Amino acid sequence: MQVKEKRWSQYIPRPLDEVWAFFSRPENLNNMTPGTVSFEICSDVAGVEMFPGMIVRYRISPFGGIRMRWVTEITHVAEGRYFIDEQRFGPYAFWHHLHRFEPQGDGVLMTDILHYKVPYGILGDVVNMLLVEPKINEIFSFRKKAVEEMFGKG
Repeated sequence: MQVKEKRWSQYIPRPLDEVWAFFSRPENLNNMTPGTVSFEICSDVAGVEMFPGMIVRYRISPFGGIRMRWVTEITHVAEGRYFIDEQRFGPYAFWHHLHRFEPQGDGVLMTDILHYKVPYGILGDVVNMLLVEPKINEIFSFRKKAVEEMFGKG
């Protein structure tokens, strides 16, 4: 399977410092993840702004009760501009997620660029098509609605 690329952009009608303050705290992922994923942060990150080298451990159950452990590292942070999380251990053969924030008018254009690869060759391709890609789309669709509820519709 090739590395997949997915992109989402959303205008948030709030000042950059407010948007960055929210998104730069891993604990806020709980507010933006659907309950169907059974997402649980296992690291003590409450009140901690992300930094390069930060390790965040999770438990997730995205597919009918199959529990998985997932570990990501915040590899890059440019305050107010972007951060990158990469999987260190977990269900993907490759995971690189860039979160970009650009001032635009009276708000912020937030762009997510995700590169990922599912393991297991042709079997992984089928699993990606049937389960993984639809679940990723569901998560980011939920996130868009959650951000609109928290910050307003752009």
